[in-house]
Amino acid sequence: MLNEVLSALQPRPGGCYADGTLGGGGHAAAILQASSPNGWLYGCDRDGTALEAARVELKAFAARCELRQGTFAELADWVPRGSCDGVLLDLGVSSPQLDDPQRGFSFQQDGPLDMRMDSRQSLTAADLVNGTEAGELARLFWELGGERHARQLALAIVRARPLRTTRQLADVIEKRIPPAGRRIHPATRVFQALRMAVNDELGQLRRGLPAVWTLLKPGGRLAVITFQSLEDRAVKEFGRELVRDYTVAGGVDVPELRQMRPPLARWVMRKALTPSAAEQAANRRSRSAQLRVLEKL
Repeated sequence: MLNEVLSALQPRPGGCYADGTLGGGGHAAAILQASSPNGWLYGCDRDGTALEAARVELKAFAARCELRQGTFAELADWVPRGSCDGVLLDLGVSSPQLDDPQRGFSFQQDGPLDMRMDSRQSLTAADLVNGTEAGELARLFWELGGERHARQLALAIVRARPLRTTRQLADVIEKRIPPAGRRIHPATRVFQALRMAVNDELGQLRRGLPAVWTLLKPGGRLAVITFQSLEDRAVKEFGRELVRDYTVAGGVDVPELRQMRPPLARWVMRKALTPSAAEQAANRRSRSAQLRVLEKL
């Protein structure tokens, strides 16, 4: 959604921007190009491999950006507050992560049950799969993956332990729920839930949204790309609190509320933007993306 992101953030010469999920650096490079000759970008990614790829991609802009390894929730620890005209968060797992079997994010190729975005952390998917009791596994599968067969899959996994590779885990799931005739592979939601749990993705998002909001100037914009409903719901809930006018209740002036705060933000678009048909055709993984944009008042 490169064009949509650029349209949302409207980068300009001399502007200051932050990319909290650098990935390969594609969005960051486009923002820096659009803000030439003197725009500035702060960037981070929790994945060290992605950060190195971004450094290569952004080599031509090295004098106009500062890149560090870390989560977007940590941006406020080193980026000046109120300094940014725009902040971008592109959530979820990246194609390079999915395509590398050694990272353990996908069941399409066999690899270790890892799923860590930051290899410096100790907790892996294997730790969760082999060390968590069935009831807690079922809760994770249901709450983070929306898996309807969460309980029976959790029990099957516990009986099959120890499991060390992505293929071993997928085989257990396929034996319990055959993939034939299904729209998505039966392991999809379990792998999503494990990845989100290993990386505390919802926790990072709920802590990170208020943190990056402090970086914006008045009139600055926060653009967030999500890929599943839990992330999108968290973004909408965060935005609703900022957009809500506490000085008026039900359209009626209430004296007791007059001293309460006015809206702090506005939605740039009423509904989320989705990828164009051409982008979805070129990249199937983009089909579930949604872009929401808030502007600071």
